[in-house]
Amino acid sequence: MLEIKNLHASIDGKEILRGVDLIVPTGEVHAIMGPNGSGKSTLSYVLSGRDGYDVTDGEILFDGKDIVEMPAEERASAGVFLAFQYPLEIPGVATMTFLKAAMNAQRKARGEAELTTPDFMRRVKTAAEKLNVTQEMLRRPLNVGFSGGEKKRNEILQMALLEPKLAVLDETDSGLDIDALRVVSEGVNALRDPGRSMLVITHYQRLLDHIVPDKVHVMSAGRIVRTGGPELALELEAKGYADYAGEAA
Repeated sequence: MLEIKNLHASIDGKEILRGVDLIVPTGEVHAIMGPNGSGKSTLSYVLSGRDGYDVTDGEILFDGKDIVEMPAEERASAGVFLAFQYPLEIPGVATMTFLKAAMNAQRKARGEAELTTPDFMRRVKTAAEKLNVTQEMLRRPLNVGFSGGEKKRNEILQMALLEPKLAVLDETDSGLDIDALRVVSEGVNALRDPGRSMLVITHYQRLLDHIVPDKVHVMSAGRIVRTGGPELALELEAKGYADYAGEAA
């Protein structure tokens, strides 16, 4: 599903990613952990095609195709989804209008017919109920007045409706209390599928108690410096990241 080869990327002339190598097979959930400033969020932005991040070397192969030069909207239509660490509030844009526009834009790019309003409403209702997204939330402007947990549930709702092939979750646990973390994690786990891969970026092992990954990668100084099973997250929780500080220097 995803193969990253010797990826280098910079922002404003400062190199952040310094040779990332990573493979996420189809159907697997991988976690990336690491200290602040290690390049985790930069990697998520580069994968999604965010403006301002310059890839200076390497490849990003998605379904066997290099997407480095592909615009963000084309990556999204191809099946790449990014759940933000801090979802933006967008006053004046109704949540339901946003969801319908996003779904139909992807369907159009794939040569599919637009959803009828009744079909769209049924899909949203079914997905929203599973994530405790209320009708009152759906009536608000996008993320406006939402708590941290509500914003994250809204992100996972978008993921459920768009059905991506590759979902990148950038510190989805940030700002969540225990109950919100459980609800969001249940929503993510419900979307695990043999045809879908996920890359979960987090600082803390607590998220991985709920979303158990197939593999855990440690990122330091812009590189993946160690890979292991779920037990690696427990080791990091106990020992911290000091052992990896010099490995990517």
